[in-house]
Amino acid sequence: MTSPTVHPAQRIVDLGFGFILSGALSSVAELGVADKLVQGPKSAASLAEELGVHAQSLYRVLRLLASVEVFSEDEAGLFSLTPAAEYLRSDAPGSLLSAVRMLTQRIFWAPTGELVDTVRTGQTPFDRIFGKPFFDYLNHDAVQGAVFHQGMSSLSDMENGSIAGSYDFTGLGSVVDVGGGHGGFLIGVLKLAPQVRGVLFDHAQVLVGSRIAQAGFAERCALVEGDFFQSVPKGADAYVLKRILHDWSDETCVGILRHCREAMAEGGRVLVIDTVIPPGNAPHGGKVLDVMMMASLPGRERTEEDFRKLFAQAGLKLSRIVTTPAALSITEAMAA
Repeated sequence: MTSPTVHPAQRIVDLGFGFILSGALSSVAELGVADKLVQGPKSAASLAEELGVHAQSLYRVLRLLASVEVFSEDEAGLFSLTPAAEYLRSDAPGSLLSAVRMLTQRIFWAPTGELVDTVRTGQTPFDRIFGKPFFDYLNHDAVQGAVFHQGMSSLSDMENGSIAGSYDFTGLGSVVDVGGGHGGFLIGVLKLAPQVRGVLFDHAQVLVGSRIAQAGFAERCALVEGDFFQSVPKGADAYVLKRILHDWSDETCVGILRHCREAMAEGGRVLVIDTVIPPGNAPHGGKVLDVMMMASLPGRERTEEDFRKLFAQAGLKLSRIVTTPAALSITEAMAA
C-alpha cells in the first residue's frame, strides 16, 4: 500500500504504473523463478541460464520485484526468496502460484485495459475481445480453463479453512456446494462437521479435478454433475454458493437462488459466500474485485441491501451476515 507520506501527485503516478508490477509478477510465476531459489541465493545470470531466458531482462524484473519485497537482492547481486516470494513456490504450503497465474492471465488483463468502454456503455468488452462470453471461452479453451480452475482452487485454499470455521455446520445433515469446483471448501466443512454428508455439484469437466477422494471423504461426499442454471440437487439442509453469484447479473442470480429455494429441505438455508461491500470509502478487497468483475463478467460484488433484494425476489429472506477472517462473508438466507 502506498505510504500516506507520498505526495498526492506521486500517488497518482504510482497507481498508473500498477500494471507493470502485475506484469512482472506474472512473468516470474510463469517461469517458476521461486522454485529455482529454494536451495539458496542465485544471480540473475545463473537463473537465466537454468530457465533459458534473457539474463539482463530477468535481472530488471527481479530488481523491480525486490523493491516491493518480492525477492531480495544482496550486495553481490544474488537474489533470494522473501516471505512473500515463498508463496510463489509450486510446492509451498498454501502456494499462490496458480492464483497469480490465473489473476494475471489475459482473460482479466485485456478487458481491464479497455475498462473505459465498460464505463461508457455498461457492457464488458470481453465478448468482443475473445469472441465468446467468459465461461463459454473457458469451456472452449482447455488450457485457459485449466489455469482458471487451478487458480481458483489455489486462491480458495488460502481462505477455505477460516471461512468454514466461521459458521456452525454441526447442526446440519447435508450440504450441497453449488459450483463447488474441486471441492476445497466442502472438504473444510466435512473436516469440521463429521455428521455432514456433502454433495459437490459442478460440470463434469470441473469434477475431474475433484480433491474429495484424495482428502479421504469419498464415502461422505457425492460428486454430482449438473448445471446450476437448470437445477440443483434436492433435499439438502444447506446450499453453499461460494464465489458464484458475483459472476452473474441480478436476474441470473435470482434464477440460481430460486433453484436452491425450491430444492432445499424444510428449514434449510442458502449460504452465499462473497464479499459484502461496506458503506463508506475505506479500502476493501471487494471494491477491487468488483471492478475486475465489471471488466470481464456480467456480475458484481454486492452490498447487504443488494443481497436482501436478490433474496426477496427468490422467495428467501436475509437472516444474518457472518464475517470471516477472509475478505468474504457468509450471507445466510432462509425461506421467506
